[in-house]
Amino acid sequence: MSHAGRTGLTLVAIVAAGAGGLWAGQRGVALPDPSWLRSIAGFERVAAAAATTEAAGSGPIIYYRDPDGRPAYSATPRKTTDGRDFVAVRQSEDVSFDAAKAKPAEVMPGSAPGDKKVLYYRNPMGLPDTSPTPKKDSMGMDYIPVYEGEDQDSSAVKVSPGKLQRTGVRTAEVGLAPVSRSIRVPGTVVIDERQVSVVTMRADAFVEDVANVTTGDRVSKGQSLFRFFSKEIAAAGAEFVTEQRSGRSVDNGTGGALKLANLGLSKPVIDAIRKDMKVPTRISYDAPTDGVVLDRTATAGMMAKPGDLLFRIADTSHMWILADVPEHQLDAIRVGAEANVTVRSLPGKAFTGTVALIYPQIQEATRTAKIRIELANPDGLLLANMYADVAINTRENKPVVAVPNSAIIDTGARRIVFLDRGEGRFEPRDVKLGMRGEGETEVTEGLKAGDRVVVAANFLLDAESNLNSALNALAGEEKP
Repeated sequence: MSHAGRTGLTLVAIVAAGAGGLWAGQRGVALPDPSWLRSIAGFERVAAAAATTEAAGSGPIIYYRDPDGRPAYSATPRKTTDGRDFVAVRQSEDVSFDAAKAKPAEVMPGSAPGDKKVLYYRNPMGLPDTSPTPKKDSMGMDYIPVYEGEDQDSSAVKVSPGKLQRTGVRTAEVGLAPVSRSIRVPGTVVIDERQVSVVTMRADAFVEDVANVTTGDRVSKGQSLFRFFSKEIAAAGAEFVTEQRSGRSVDNGTGGALKLANLGLSKPVIDAIRKDMKVPTRISYDAPTDGVVLDRTATAGMMAKPGDLLFRIADTSHMWILADVPEHQLDAIRVGAEANVTVRSLPGKAFTGTVALIYPQIQEATRTAKIRIELANPDGLLLANMYADVAINTRENKPVVAVPNSAIIDTGARRIVFLDRGEGRFEPRDVKLGMRGEGETEVTEGLKAGDRVVVAANFLLDAESNLNSALNALAGEEKP
């Protein structure tokens, strides 16, 4: 308790005693022993001693303040203009966040003003104004000193714990995780061109008895499509029978058997000739595969020349999806990636396939590239030219350094994250990015697992960082 406070307390006690005596005299009331006044004075001395003890605080002296509470501070012992000592402020006493009691410049651990050189003074309200010498702003607030070493990272930001809570700054640890996202693109169902078979003759032949199958019908492997007669095939068959009777041919890889195979006869037909030892007048041409008839040009009685198209059959047990992927998303597509396919005409049905090929060209009109997805169609539900919705999973199996998408500030020219340095310090860090997923983005350069980055309110830190850079640049121009 100050000297003025103790004097005031004593004066109050005396006035109270005088008033009490006057009241007692008027009413004939006896007063107690006057020693009570001396006890009050003693109490005042005890209270003053206790206040002095409480004010002493603990810990090392951090700075010295004006004894009258004026906004004047010093890092070393100092006297007022009237010769009184500045009051020492110890570590335990410097805990208030009240703006009225806070010192004008926060003293960082290990950066006491007495140990480092003051480079310049900055505006206490964050305005772009610095001074090489101490000064006050228009409201009488002292400019804040910036010490040597504090401006090495001009863009670094320091935020008090109270301000961190008010602004909602949150951080997260950088970890190793697979980065994935789903790319949704349109596609079209097409027939696998490798599953298309063409029925033609390899010798002149007369077509007879065409089966009752037309375009769109399904046929099974081995099913008869038509019967034909060919003089060239009949002559080769007679030669084959002669070889069999003489014992010169024992398999299908030599002599007449090989000639019949080259003329297009199937193995079952050749085996039947070997067994019966005669060439049939009319030979049946069987379907080479299961599938759907795409084209039929065979007509009973026609003369078929070698190479003439008679039937075209497609096996639809496997189909392709041709999808158009925008050029800027191609980097996320890889061969072997899983794709989920749905078609509008089959609600509730989903098909799963894999990316088999990325076509090596970009369509100029749409700036998209075609990719091919292969998938099974055992029930034949997928039909050619159906419209499909494709979702391609771009998940990488190997874990990579990844941060939440909200941690990245993309200025167009730079990609920045704010690194948490602890004790309220945040450092902007340029990073190089890889794949951007639905929730996380791969960082290929600039961070490592275990770092902590800001994931919320980082735009406020970015604004503060830009302000600090501007202030330091301005200060550098003003330095002599």
